[in-house]
Amino acid sequence: MSFDTAASLGCRFATSFRAVVDQGRLKGGEWLAVHGCGGVGLSAIMIGAGLGAQIVAIDIADDKLALAKELGATVTINSRNVADVTEAVRDATGGGAHVSVDALGHPQTSCNSISNLRRRGRHVQVGLMLADHSMPQIPMARVIAHELEIYGSHGMQAWRYDDMLAMIRTGKLSPQKLIGKHISLTDAVTALPAMDSFKDSGISIINRFE
Repeated sequence: MSFDTAASLGCRFATSFRAVVDQGRLKGGEWLAVHGCGGVGLSAIMIGAGLGAQIVAIDIADDKLALAKELGATVTINSRNVADVTEAVRDATGGGAHVSVDALGHPQTSCNSISNLRRRGRHVQVGLMLADHSMPQIPMARVIAHELEIYGSHGMQAWRYDDMLAMIRTGKLSPQKLIGKHISLTDAVTALPAMDSFKDSGISIINRFE
């Protein structure tokens, strides 16, 4: 494994692994919905595909959805092009996702992620909900009626890296495909403040230190 690939595992990829494998308990053949195709979301898609799941990727950018398809998404949905995201997911999955991940961290994507689940589905909140978004509305009537499970997920314990690395070793996961850009330390001065614009696809890696 290259140093660049190893560096990319530290936050987004490992966080997604725990969210999908440990918290979501995703199994082969199940449907996984991923809301947001940034670094966390694309990692979740690759991990879900590695587990043998079918995946719906949801985003507002066609280039990110195209990359999601390359990484294993079965179906892609541009949320700007459909009247109701949750209905689109339920139609694509034949009744709703078994597991759904909000990889963005927004009241709307969180609500959609819960609402697009089938009965007894599992929602995993990975995207951080901060400031004005810290108290989002939850469709609690649906949570109760459909006996849904809601989990938070934050990072991954060091001892769980073994299973993740084993999947990389066997080729089920190829995290190097998530690296979108290699930039310098000088480039990072402008790249870091621009992260909230979500313009880039994949993960940017600093590998030059001039």
